[in-house]
Amino acid sequence: MDYAIARQHMVDSQVRTNKVTDERLIEAIRSLPRERFLPERARARAYLDDDVEIAPGRYLMEPMVTARLIQAADAKPDDMALVVGAGTGYAAALLARLVNTVVALESEPSLAQRASAVLAELAIDNAAVVEGPLNAGCAKHAPYNALYLDGAVEQVPPALVSQLADGGRMVGVLLDRGVGRATLWIKSGNAISHRVLFDANVTPLPGFAAPARFVF
Repeated sequence: MDYAIARQHMVDSQVRTNKVTDERLIEAIRSLPRERFLPERARARAYLDDDVEIAPGRYLMEPMVTARLIQAADAKPDDMALVVGAGTGYAAALLARLVNTVVALESEPSLAQRASAVLAELAIDNAAVVEGPLNAGCAKHAPYNALYLDGAVEQVPPALVSQLADGGRMVGVLLDRGVGRATLWIKSGNAISHRVLFDANVTPLPGFAAPARFVF
């Protein structure tokens, strides 16, 4: 399989045709070998418009959703970014092309090890993988100008909001009664506002389930 041709086809048919216009991001997607972030058995699916399993219950998000969320985060060259649920590191690697520093938070040790290995193999030295619970974020390196949730969540914990810088942007897919809503949050002082960007069917991240509510 010629991955370079498949990657260009993905850019032309899935990314550019779905409101992704940031040329820096498009070039990062075009040049980053997405197949390297997948297990050998799944590499043939690297450029399909679908989530791809990277471990039991964990998935690499489909390219279009990844691209639109990262574009919405409005990443700038001097930014510090946090990726929550980094998996094997693909979104962190993309953001590393756009910002100064990326912290890639992952709770599953085997995925964290794989992410570190792939980032090193690709000589991406401005992204560091950190192991820890996803819903706690990574306060050690906060505040973050951009925060990317690499999977769907039922709720956003206060810990993540508190780690955003003033003017910081957080992007992710919020599950609303089973429907995924790609959402942008912006922090201003102690307040945070949000708006829905588009609908997205994305696999949930572990640790973000909303508490059960009693219903009569």
